[in-house]
Parts: sequence; C-alpha cells; structure tokens
Amino acid sequence: MQVAVEPGAMSPPTLNAVILAAGEGKRLGGSRPKVLTPLWGLPALAYPVAAALGVEPGRVLVVVGRHREAIATALSATLAADAGGGSGPGRLPAGACLDTAADLVTQDPPLGTGHAVLCAREALAGVSGTLLVINGDTPLVPSELLADLVAEHERKGAVVSVVSMHLEDPAGYGRMLRDAQGELQAITEAADASPEVLEITEVNAGVWALSLPEAWDLLTGLGRDNSQGEVYLTDLVAAARAADRPVGSLVWGDPEDLLGFNDHLDLALARAVLRERILAGHLARGVELVDPETTYIDATVDIAPGARVLPCTMIEGRSRIGAGCEAGPFAHLRDGTVLEPGAEIGNFTETKQTTVGAGSKAKHLTYLGDTVIGAGTNIGAGTITANYDGKHKHRTTIGDGAFIGSGTVIVAPAEVADGGVTGAGAVVRRHSRVGSHETWVGVPARRLRKAGDRDPQARDGGDGDA
Repeated sequence: MQVAVEPGAMSPPTLNAVILAAGEGKRLGGSRPKVLTPLWGLPALAYPVAAALGVEPGRVLVVVGRHREAIATALSATLAADAGGGSGPGRLPAGACLDTAADLVTQDPPLGTGHAVLCAREALAGVSGTLLVINGDTPLVPSELLADLVAEHERKGAVVSVVSMHLEDPAGYGRMLRDAQGELQAITEAADASPEVLEITEVNAGVWALSLPEAWDLLTGLGRDNSQGEVYLTDLVAAARAADRPVGSLVWGDPEDLLGFNDHLDLALARAVLRERILAGHLARGVELVDPETTYIDATVDIAPGARVLPCTMIEGRSRIGAGCEAGPFAHLRDGTVLEPGAEIGNFTETKQTTVGAGSKAKHLTYLGDTVIGAGTNIGAGTITANYDGKHKHRTTIGDGAFIGSGTVIVAPAEVADGGVTGAGAVVRRHSRVGSHETWVGVPARRLRKAGDRDPQARDGGDGDA
C-alpha cells in the first residue's frame, strides 16, 4: 500500500524497482513484444519481475511502450497463476501481493533507456532511497545479484551503481571505462566507441542502482548527442562524475546470469541456460531425471521428490507431478496435468487439463484431455478422450478402479463410474454413463448383459444391450 506524501516532501528511504520493457524486439520477427517471448512456461518479463520481488521492494514499475495492453494482460495472468509461489526460476515469492506487485508506466515516444527511467519519475514522486533498474530481457538475473548490488551501492553511498561483467566476445555491449585507480569513470556504447575502447572486455550488464531523488536531476540533464539520438542511461555515470558524486560498480562473475536476447541466437542460448537451471533444481530436490539432455520441463511445473521422469519427455505449464509418479519415455504432459502419487504416464501419451488419480496408469499411445481419472484405474493403449467438438471443450470423468480397454474412444462429456469397464475398441458416445462395475463394448458402446440380468434395457440412453 502506498503512503500519501505531502507535495515536496520525501518519504522514508525505501527500495523500489523499475524494469525496462518497452523494446520492440524487431530482430525476433513477428508482432509480439520482446518481453512477452515465451520461456519455459512464462513470458520473459516474468523472470526479472520475480527476481525484483525477491528483494522485497516497495514497488515494481514496468516501463512499457505501445504494447501496454498486451503486457498488462500477460503480466496479470502470470501473477494470478503464480499466487502460490514456488521454487523454480521465474516463480513469484510466496505471499507476493498480486494487486500491487507490478504497475505499468508508458514510455511514449521511446527515446532511450535514460528516458525510460525518467518516465517512472511521476509514479515515484516523493520517494527516496534506492531504485533498482533492470532490463526486461534478462530472464536469468537472480535476486542474489540484485541484493548484492543494493548492498554495495548503499555501502559506498553512491548516487549511481552499475553491474558489469567480463566477456570473451563483448561485441554489442557498452564498455566500462576506468581510471588508473580502477574507479569507473564512464560507459561508452559500442556504437559510439573507438577501436581502442572496443578492445575492453568489461561491459555494462544493464542492471543499475540509483539514489533517489538525486538521480532524477542527473537524468534530466542527460542529452541525446549520440549515434542513436537517444537518452542513454549509461551517460549517467559520466554525469555523476562531472557532478563529483560517488559512482559504484559490482563486477559479477557469472555472465550467464546477465544474458539478454536481441535475436533468435541470443534467445536460444538464454533458453538453454534456463532449461539447465530448471532441471538442476529438480535434481537437487530429489526428482529422478533419467536423461536430462532429452527432458524438457517448464519453470512453472511442480514435481515432488521421488518422482521419475524418463527420456524424451516434455512437461509444460502449471502441471503437478506427485511423489512416486513416473512420466515417459516420449510423454507430453501439457498445461494443467496433475499426477497424483504413484500415477504413471507412459510412452507416446499426451495429457492436458487432466488429473490422473493415485496409482492409475496410462502407459501407451493415449490422449487424455479435460479428463479426471480416479485412483487405481488402468487406461489401455490407444485410448482417446475426445474432448473437443469443434467449438467447446468437454469433460470426461473416469472413476476409481476402472478398466478402459485398448483403443477405446470416449466422446465427452461422458462418465465411467467406479469399477466401470470398456471393451477393446469401444466408442462411448457423448452424454453416456458407464455405470459402476458395468462393462460396455462395441461401436457405439452398449452395456454388456450378464447372465441373470432381468432388465433388458441398458443404461446407455435407451439404445438397448449388446
């Protein structure tokens, strides 16, 4: 909650964050803004937002351009879906306040990174303290880096501090210019650098800490005399030195944490590193990944210790895998899949918005969409729950201890009660109900009469027994 401040007065010092997300991402192609590029179940922007929330700022402001509406929609959906928090990369801290976790500020027209930060000035009127500035296309930045930067910035009493890194190939990055004593004097963008400056391997990583309100005056004084005709945030270092104000820097030892992306080559590298970190997290928590090199798991997936994932398996979206479960090989668990403890999904089986009960199995060549399966049920090879009628999705319910014969098609909406059985190749029509411990066979499927049955009418909508 924001505290009202009298005009001209300063609030007690606080930590706040600004995330720069106005980039168009033209080199990625398409019409989607760069920060909404999907990365393992989340838009790229969700990762720096989560990192910022990890240091518990008073506010997180996201500076956007002409894609404000699309970013607002995507960010709201991400925050709502992650309300419970989680331990994977990009997951929000438990207890994050969703209605105020991130506010949007519009940069129009786009006049550079320095101008983007200035666009947040009105939203932060009366605020003093430290302002973190993070590029929205840095999905690997950890909260620990942000915490270390804030600590170094405040220890030195700097008006501006910046994170740097050393790269073997620094092409495209702004270079850090230091004096003989090692103090940072300026940052030169690659497009404006001389051949001698381009030999420097220490580069600007795009993460900043600014002291408010002092930094506002320095930002306001920055010009646009450069090759891009923009207000460079990097010029803030030289401006602070010219004003005889202290400048801080933090050299970060792991460049992977600061990978950004401007094209598909950059994106592929960032995606690969993030995937490795997601898998490493699951391994560390006691999940058995038989072949991590062929396993793909979104950052939004929860897997309990003791679960086993076999090779060539993909688990997507907000799926949850319980203890003792097995998935794969060659399985595709899509968004909304829940495997209760001991459930098994086998080769060439796909699930979506489906719950598989404890100890139930679907081991071969099966599609389960919008399905709820009870405990101890066997789903035979080649089973399909036909959930889509061309306009709407429909639910299939299969009870405890059921047995679904190989090649069964269940046309939703439909139900198989506890202990229900379908014969191989049965086609259970929509709105049918296979009763408890009944056996249905045929095309269309009808209840199989047993010796001693007195009722000649099947409970299948009046079509009679097989």
